[in-house]
Parts: sequence; C-alpha cells; structure tokens
Amino acid sequence: MTTVQKWGNSLAVRIPKDVAERYQLSVGKPLELIQRGDEIILRPTRLKIPSLAELVKGITKKNRHKLIFPEDAPRGKEVW
Repeated sequence: MTTVQKWGNSLAVRIPKDVAERYQLSVGKPLELIQRGDEIILRPTRLKIPSLAELVKGITKKNRHKLIFPEDAPRGKEVW
C-alpha cells in the first residue's frame, strides 16, 4: 500500500522498491496512466523508442530539409 503525496503543484505516488524491480521501473521510465471507471492504472509504456539508425533509414530526398546556407558559402573564419 502507498499514499498520495504532494510534489510541487502535482500529486505523486511512491512505488515500493520490490514493485519497481518486478516491473523494471527506473527514474525517467515513461508510464501510461489509464483511467478506467473508478480505477487508475499505471503501466510501463509499450512504445519502442527507435534507434538513430532506424530514424536515419527514414530520411529520403522528399522529406529532407533544404540547406540553410549554400554548400559553397564561406563559413566561420573562412570569410575574407
């Protein structure tokens, strides 16, 4: 059993160590908060965070941004 406590302008619930270990919870791990009838359910998110390699695979010529500066424009201390 746990209690609701004040945390700044919000409310917080402490998760006991044995429960955190069972569900592999750690600081910063996102949780879903589900409201179902008169119940509040907290559960670890099932969303997979893509790796940089997976994100880069999605880059195409159609969705790439144009260069802000032309490639041959002087940069930094190259200006003379």
